[in-house]
Amino acid sequence: MNTPRQALKIDFVSDIACPWCAIGLASLARSLENLGESVDVKMAVHPFELNPAMGPAGENIVEYLGKKYGRTPEQIAQTQATIRERGESVGFIFGPRERTYNTFDAHRLLYWAGIEGKQVDLKAALMQAYHGEGKNPSDRAVLVEAARSVGLDAAKASAVLESGDYADEVRAEEEKYQALGIQSVPAIIFNDRYLVSGGQPVEVFDEVIQKVLSEA
Repeated sequence: MNTPRQALKIDFVSDIACPWCAIGLASLARSLENLGESVDVKMAVHPFELNPAMGPAGENIVEYLGKKYGRTPEQIAQTQATIRERGESVGFIFGPRERTYNTFDAHRLLYWAGIEGKQVDLKAALMQAYHGEGKNPSDRAVLVEAARSVGLDAAKASAVLESGDYADEVRAEEEKYQALGIQSVPAIIFNDRYLVSGGQPVEVFDEVIQKVLSEA
């Protein structure tokens, strides 16, 4: 007699512009691989914008972080070195990123990808495009190519971006998670009860998931 698989619901709140979100997603993916076939995972990604007022051209990362957080170029360089090391530890290789961008269109496309059953795949592709390859995630050609790369229809993706579809849905989701107290990302919610914040190591996700499953 087959043992029924345990259900695990994951809500991953993040922004494509966030390097710690790329680390968190890669780390969580490794932890989920450790579960094998014993768990039925249902995962969705949800929008959070670090730079909602930013224009389409984006801004230089060092200048933007210096202005927003009061950090010196030396402090920013040190943080970026730490991010590269942490990424490498979970198999995510950061490439050169000189600018940061508005990501609202990317979130609209991700909402559509959820309807098409390819949301997590597209999220990973967009993280790779920006953090790995330094591409502009507000460029619609970049977004369409990422959609195509994970098996989504490129023409439909382009139509979503041109139409402005899912803007209201994205804003509603952003407001929902802000109302729940999410102020920084990544924020990963397991089974609507357990919150993990930040780009945690694989071992932390392993421990949390086992705790969640044991108490389910």
